[in-house]
This record gives sequence, structure tokens and C-alpha cells, in this order.
Amino acid sequence: MKKLLFTSLLVVTSLLLFAQSPLPKGSKQLNAGVGFSDWGIPVYVGLDFSVHDDFSLGGELGYRSDNYETNYKTYNYNIFSFNFNGNYHFNTLLGIPPEWDFYAGLNIGIYYWGNNNDNNQKHYYRDANSNSGVGLGAQIGGRYYFNSKFGLNLEFGGGRNMSNGGKFGITIKL
Repeated sequence: MKKLLFTSLLVVTSLLLFAQSPLPKGSKQLNAGVGFSDWGIPVYVGLDFSVHDDFSLGGELGYRSDNYETNYKTYNYNIFSFNFNGNYHFNTLLGIPPEWDFYAGLNIGIYYWGNNNDNNQKHYYRDANSNSGVGLGAQIGGRYYFNSKFGLNLEFGGGRNMSNGGKFGITIKL
């Protein structure tokens, strides 16, 4: 039993000592892709800055649009957003290899909802979510890096008025 406990402790310590951050302090990465949505296709581009081996801050621009037709009339909707985010990266804590990056964090952003409807009236189909303002949210996600510069990302989260539940895209380390 003592040997098993000692071996387990040695393995965990080794993983923690040799785990590397996928985004070391002072580095940055560009993210771009599409979001999941029940209407329109959200697109985004963002930049993350590592302020610590395990913590990053970033900004993101997003756009989503859709046309909805009813009673021989077409309604057009557009959302523009700018979000700030902070993420904790779990690689060091959990001993995850640097080609993987698992993170969770919070975001806050502003968004503008516009339409070309008569007198800027909102159609019932969009009334529930059709306000401009400030949005708060949380996210959890991961990345896989194919090499030292390029990877794919997948993120789930809510609270942002840009996508309903998540996004998928590419990551380029700068």
C-alpha cells in the first residue's frame, strides 16, 4: 500500500513539474471562427494576452445577422459586439500537456442590436433578445494545438448576445 501511494505521489508530482502552459506569460494568440446559434451564423475574432502562465485576458469582436420573412415582409437583424474576457488555464494545475489547453472564465461586453424594420420596430420573433446593452457571461473551453503555432478551439458558454451556447474556430499563436 505504501509503494502504491508513493508511486502515485511521484507520478502526480512529475506531471505537475513538467506540465507547461500552452500560453506562457507575455505571449498572445489570435482566435477566429463561428458560433452556434438558432438564428444567423455568428462570426468572431479575438486576441488573448497571457498575463500569467495560468491566466489570460482578451478582447473579441463579433457579428451576427439574419433575415426573417413573414407576411410578405422581410425583417433584417444585426448584432455587433465587443467583449472582454478573463480565463484561468488548468494545464499547470492538472498536469495537462502543452498541446492541449483547457480553460474557464468570465466575460463582459457591449453589443448593439440593429434592424431595418419600419420605424425600427422589432418583430415578435426577436423581441425577447433584441436590446442593445451590456452582457455578462461565463465560458469553458479547450484548444488543441497541432504544432507550436496553430490549433483549433471549442468553447461553450452563455450570457453573451452573440451566440447561443458556444463557438468553434482556429487559434494562431503570435
